[in-house]
Amino acid sequence: MDEYSLEMKGIVKQFPGVQALSGVDFNLRSGEVHALLGINGAGKSTLIKILAGVYQMDAGEINISGKPVEIHSPLDAKLHGISTVYQDPQMIPSFSGFENIFLGMETNKKSVFDFIRRGELRKRAQQLLERYPFNLDLNKPVIEMGPVEKESIAILRALSQASATILVLDEPTSILTRSEILMLFEQIKMLKERGVSIIYITHRLEEVFRIADRFTVLRDGKTVGMYTVDENINTNKITELMLGEKLSQVYPDKISSPGEEILSVEHLGIPGKFTDISFNVRRGEILGIYGLVGSGFDELCKSLFGILPDRQGKISMHGKKVEISSSEDAIRNGIFLVPGDRRTEGQVSEESVAFNISLANLKKVSGFLGFIRGHKEGRDTSKMVDTLNIKTPGVGEKVALLSGGNQQKVVIGKGLYTDAELYIFEEPTVGVDVGAKSGIYYLMRELSQDKAVIVVSSDIEEVFGVSDHILVMFKGQVVLDRFTDQTQLNEVLAHGLTGGANVKAGEAI
Repeated sequence: MDEYSLEMKGIVKQFPGVQALSGVDFNLRSGEVHALLGINGAGKSTLIKILAGVYQMDAGEINISGKPVEIHSPLDAKLHGISTVYQDPQMIPSFSGFENIFLGMETNKKSVFDFIRRGELRKRAQQLLERYPFNLDLNKPVIEMGPVEKESIAILRALSQASATILVLDEPTSILTRSEILMLFEQIKMLKERGVSIIYITHRLEEVFRIADRFTVLRDGKTVGMYTVDENINTNKITELMLGEKLSQVYPDKISSPGEEILSVEHLGIPGKFTDISFNVRRGEILGIYGLVGSGFDELCKSLFGILPDRQGKISMHGKKVEISSSEDAIRNGIFLVPGDRRTEGQVSEESVAFNISLANLKKVSGFLGFIRGHKEGRDTSKMVDTLNIKTPGVGEKVALLSGGNQQKVVIGKGLYTDAELYIFEEPTVGVDVGAKSGIYYLMRELSQDKAVIVVSSDIEEVFGVSDHILVMFKGQVVLDRFTDQTQLNEVLAHGLTGGANVKAGEAI
């Protein structure tokens, strides 16, 4: 029988009113990447938090290198060699790489009078780099680092424990570009060669075949199956395993029926960000804007929503020029942005579903002297929860306690509650599972029948699959402007990667 570095057998966990895990089995070999898959709410996070000591299991068994262990706290997990890198790892931007690696572990002494010796920290960091040779300048402040460098710092922080042999990576590529993902994969291969066992959580199923040795699928808190990547299986089959049914079509049919022009943008620009952007959006269609991170699409979104008001050019709604110098101006003029970073820009995580949905249109639920009418807010937000099929125990539940897909729906619900004329969806499905993604795509298509919709994303397949008309941005400029049925995915991707130099329609890259 195989010697496993980790075995989790019959793990059971129940929360009030919710059976989160029902006898889940999972194992991990030394020097292996084992992907853990499932839709939001399948039990992945609960299982990992039990392993990390955040939750305690109600029943089951955990073995490390064949020996039973008890994990009652994050400290217990670290002592057993288990380290977790969560999605969007938190760091202090002004601190250097080595200072963030050893944050909270600057000294081994207990005295409050002990000084932090940065020279010693640098030495310890260099020793860590010799063991795990990431291509990093650890003296550079984190604020000057790119996404891969930050992820590498988080991984080194996790591996800085002398006994670390099991590494959990939670959605490590969710904000990375394609080239950055390849860089991260090289680092993961290096960790494997040094005997580190890795649990890899992702919603990007194509990554499973690129980096994993095996994968386990969870559904409704149960283990559906455990597979090797060389078995006769593909992403469609994995999707069926995750959902328990066939997903006949991820993207809705394109039933574009363009009507009146809602938005017109003429020669829009912000020096150093993007220049000379012109387009229009009509009711009844979806405009897709594709580009890599850093192409300028994020700044364009924020400009249209008034967050970056210092712009050149002209914005018109229904043929009339509008001045948008704040998000309040944008909402008043019928524009709403569903931001790419929903946690920091789109929601108040520690507040309720009702609070978040009504936040952008408080007048609608306010009464005498501006006081919130609780019954009105509860009634309206309950209808929105039903309309969007948000899975929550109630509108009083904290948004932070919902799955990623349902958090995204709450942010969308906030936008719908404003009854805007134009909706801008930036990176709409980051960190969202395949089932929830499809639901969001169908929602956007349905919304586009009465409203104007812009989808802005660095996911080429998403933009191509959902849009009627595509713009491609490269280094702050539009380098391709085509109807989707008049171009091919390769052409769109090539323009996003190179700006279109020496690229012809349909040409492979």
